[in-house]
Amino acid sequence: MASGAPATLRVPLAQQPRLLKMKEMFISKFGSAPKFYVRAPGRVNLIGEHIDYCGYAVLPMAVEQDILIMVEPVKTQVIQLANTNPLYLDFSTSVNNIQINQTKPLWHNYFLCGLKGIQEHFGLNNPTGMNCLLDGTIPPSSGLSSSSALVCCAGLVTLTANGKNLSKVELAEICTKSERYIGTEGGGMDQSISFLAEEGTAKLIEFSPLRATDVKLPSGAAFVIANSCVEMNKAATSHYNIRVMECRLATKLLSKSKGLAWKKMLKLQDVQVELGFSLEEMLTIVEEVFHPEPYSIQEICKCLGISLEELRTQILSQNTQDVTTFKLYQRAKHVYSEAARVLEFKKICSEAPANAVQLLGELMNQSHISCRDMYECSCPELDQLVDICLQFGAIGSRLTGAGWGGCTVSMVPTDKLTSFLKNVEQAYYKTDDQRLALENNSLFATKPGGGALVLLEA
Repeated sequence: MASGAPATLRVPLAQQPRLLKMKEMFISKFGSAPKFYVRAPGRVNLIGEHIDYCGYAVLPMAVEQDILIMVEPVKTQVIQLANTNPLYLDFSTSVNNIQINQTKPLWHNYFLCGLKGIQEHFGLNNPTGMNCLLDGTIPPSSGLSSSSALVCCAGLVTLTANGKNLSKVELAEICTKSERYIGTEGGGMDQSISFLAEEGTAKLIEFSPLRATDVKLPSGAAFVIANSCVEMNKAATSHYNIRVMECRLATKLLSKSKGLAWKKMLKLQDVQVELGFSLEEMLTIVEEVFHPEPYSIQEICKCLGISLEELRTQILSQNTQDVTTFKLYQRAKHVYSEAARVLEFKKICSEAPANAVQLLGELMNQSHISCRDMYECSCPELDQLVDICLQFGAIGSRLTGAGWGGCTVSMVPTDKLTSFLKNVEQAYYKTDDQRLALENNSLFATKPGGGALVLLEA
């Protein structure tokens, strides 16, 4: 794994139209030139949905779409943020008084998460002020991790502006924690791939401790991302945090049923490690312990032998206090089966049998069915898009990212790619005016890209 600090590259601006255009805008906005640039990529998760926060390995790759921030450190202790997209309003604040509003997940709050994470890590009493201009090419709320890429980019910006150094792994861990300031209980996949990605390879990302292993994808297939054009913002809705809590409650009840110290157990993986069982054996235990009907909070309290007050204050998060029923069987079943699919996907990529593409496609299809039926994080448009992709030649297709909107990822034999793109465009985007308006950045083949880095003018 490439460890160490994020790379610093010198780039000739004359060959970079995007950077040149941004620089002109920066100068007209702030009256001076930027000193450095930071880039952090978005990502597509090939398999392993909603299991990182349960402790399990995931298999993403970085995409070429990214967040790019131009920066000028300044003497005043003020952060001025501007965006090349006029829909995102300018923002400024004192570096010594970072307030992150969880009720309104506006774009600048994600920048403040990364900023605050680095400031707190180093205990910076006198942090550098900055003028920053941001440009993003990741479609927002599409499940390609635009918000985490912004947090990571802001973390690396703050690190560089203040003359500090950290390894990629340390940066990923700090940015994972700091994104929780906005109220999303994420697991760390997005931040890890943003820093640890390398061109030409997907990564198996494991947690505690964080590590990334290269996964060579089969040469005969392309991965295609298709945006359902349904936006989903994790921080603005409760779906995501409810799923995190259902997994935590499933962990507690499984632990209690097996006589483990359930109060210490936080993740479904903890139960597996403690019992020393395989993922297949954990699926059998899920069938034995849980009933498929939703659990009321009263039943959960009874199973754990605690009061409602204890449940609310010691286990439930702030944003799940009002939920009255939780689905534990379905969520645990998805997590343990999806964790097994990730390991199988990695194994097939490593062994590269003749029918690798077929086998990987089947795993992707199983993953989507589990996300749709067991985790209930799909939506009608995503299901329709998956069906269309399979109809026109994808070997495997599934939702990617949190779900409830956003994108699908499909594995398509390289020789069918041109006809596949044309047919999916016709069947999904040309049939709907709203999708037609968004189709430019909505359907594209992608290759594994590189991770976050600092750019200097050559």
